[in-house]
Amino acid sequence: MGTTQVLFWFLSALALVSAIMVLASKNPVHSVLWLIVVFFAISGHYILMNAQFLAIVNLIVYAGAIMVLFLFVIMLMNLNNAKEPRKNLWMQLAGVISGGILFLIMISVVRSSADMVNRTAQLKEGSIGLISALGKTLFTDYVVPFEISSVLFLSAMVGAVVIGKKD
Repeated sequence: MGTTQVLFWFLSALALVSAIMVLASKNPVHSVLWLIVVFFAISGHYILMNAQFLAIVNLIVYAGAIMVLFLFVIMLMNLNNAKEPRKNLWMQLAGVISGGILFLIMISVVRSSADMVNRTAQLKEGSIGLISALGKTLFTDYVVPFEISSVLFLSAMVGAVVIGKKD
């Protein structure tokens, strides 16, 4: 078994265990922290697939900005367990049934894709997901749409400052 396969299985196990811990954690802050671990494992999978740009964007956008936003929302909410209403029996039964159906679907997907296990991406092969290839394409073929979008983002930022500024 090669290094790539060991990394793949380690990252897969880490992502699955962390995702289960997101659901099993009683404390919402701990759930958010486990979700950050899931995003790091997914970024590791992107790197194994030679898509470094997606890995970096995943870390910056999701593990960085979105998770900080989640933490702020959780900390601003008053989450008292004493005030949480009890769910009735029908709601719990519906949750168990839908979770079981999802579990059966996941088992069928894993069984149908058993031949994909041996086709894991190798490190340092190809240049499709590399940042240099993306940069060359972005700044040669798509330079005008890129500049137009940068002007639109700049005008949106100026508009947000003007709207948010007090008189």
